[in-house]
Amino acid sequence: MDAKTLLITGFEPFGTEDRNPSWEAVNALPAQIGQWTLTKLRLPVEYGRAAAIAASVADALRPDAVLCVGLAAGRNEVTPEAVGLNMRDASIADNAGLLCAGDPVDPNGPAAIFSTLPVRAMTEAIKAQGVPARLSYTAGTYVCNDLLYSLLLRFLDTPVRVAFIHVPLERTLPLSDSIRALTAAIEAI
Repeated sequence: MDAKTLLITGFEPFGTEDRNPSWEAVNALPAQIGQWTLTKLRLPVEYGRAAAIAASVADALRPDAVLCVGLAAGRNEVTPEAVGLNMRDASIADNAGLLCAGDPVDPNGPAAIFSTLPVRAMTEAIKAQGVPARLSYTAGTYVCNDLLYSLLLRFLDTPVRVAFIHVPLERTLPLSDSIRALTAAIEAI
């Protein structure tokens, strides 16, 4: 089994939360899962800036895959995302104060780009661990989607594969379950 490199990202807290389970779960993962050597990166909750930081680190690291993790506060399942949309639109501002209403992520980009990692297999692997999961067809239109779409566009037609997984709040799903879910998802890549 050849070793592969995975850049895995989580986010800083935003809104009214003082912790972000996406980063807490990512940070708790071991440095090696199966064939994957993990490089962990904490990102700001800012349109454009999160993607620019992740792309810069990926350009230097040259990973085989990038897996981004974010918080979906209204969900009670772990949800791998099937598609990134070329839209920024949210009722709350990002952590830099930017409020977007129907703006494109990239004015010249396609309307949507599908994830390039096996999100359906990742979803099934999470379920097999007894953690609630479902495949999602919308990463929303906040910074999570902005990051997913931007990285999919950046690495389109390259060997680097990209996907995004949303985890619920810790009061909805224990952090230990989010960690198990991410581990299973990575093993399924």
